[in-house]
Amino acid sequence: MKPTFDVVQRLAEVLATTVRYLLGKTDDKDFLKDPAMLKRLNDITHLPEFDKAHILYTIDHLLAFIKTRLTYA
Repeated sequence: MKPTFDVVQRLAEVLATTVRYLLGKTDDKDFLKDPAMLKRLNDITHLPEFDKAHILYTIDHLLAFIKTRLTYA
């Protein structure tokens, strides 16, 4: 299972980087300003597809929850 483009876009926003970097189209790590987030992303990359899918699913739902909460705050 591969993440949808929307998921990749949301991850790029959360990680303060670009979709291009997440897709491996550039090696410039300066796009990601937080080294701790880069480490997390690299850790996720090395997981089995099943686990990656669950992590991305969870991230999607957490982001949706937070955005909803902020909208109604």
